[in-house]
Amino acid sequence: MTTTTSTAHVPETKFGRWFLNTVIWGQYVLEPAIKDLERLIPARRESYPVIVDVGCGSGRAFKMLADRFAPQRLVGVDIDPTMIAVASKRTAKDGVSVDFLCGSSSQLALPDASADMIFCHQTFHHLVDQENALREFRRVLKPGGLLLLSESTRRYIHTWIIKLLFSHPMEVQRTAAEYVAMVRNAGFNTPDTQVSHPYFWWSRDDVGIRQYILRQASPPRDDKDETVISLVAVR
Repeated sequence: MTTTTSTAHVPETKFGRWFLNTVIWGQYVLEPAIKDLERLIPARRESYPVIVDVGCGSGRAFKMLADRFAPQRLVGVDIDPTMIAVASKRTAKDGVSVDFLCGSSSQLALPDASADMIFCHQTFHHLVDQENALREFRRVLKPGGLLLLSESTRRYIHTWIIKLLFSHPMEVQRTAAEYVAMVRNAGFNTPDTQVSHPYFWWSRDDVGIRQYILRQASPPRDDKDETVISLVAVR
């Protein structure tokens, strides 16, 4: 494991670190996000040799990425050494080989043009220097490489239950449209056909209570204020 110098980042709460290692996170948050991103990939290849998971958390994504994209090398990056330790145990249990880097998304200890895919799931809303992180992603990706980005938007991060349970830099939260614009401004090719606004039950105002507990119809979606953004950007 390699450690790099960290930059401004709001660490997760104790509850958040626990939640990232639960079956609920893997089955209902992470896996649906990967499925949504996968269908957006243009000119899908059988294998993406080097995949970097930025903000890898508990490491639950690695087996999913390995099964879908057949990498020869997986790299996990997280700023929290505690989560790196958890992810290392998880990947050993899953039988997946991963090289871990403990450090900031804004200072990746990886060579230029060394990755075929960067997977970034629910990480950007913890970063203060988001633009610089995108510049690092573009530097590390090979020409034609993919950035798979899935994020909760400002609308969701500012809900009372998320404020209560998790910790985020509120001043840098973005709308779905602002995320897309930021990625495009960083030099990535991101046509509308590679952008999605999934309506996951956990991203709704009632966090799925109406549908899964009260057995009522899910609340109507307001398309003008999406709570989740998924996109595939090409270097």
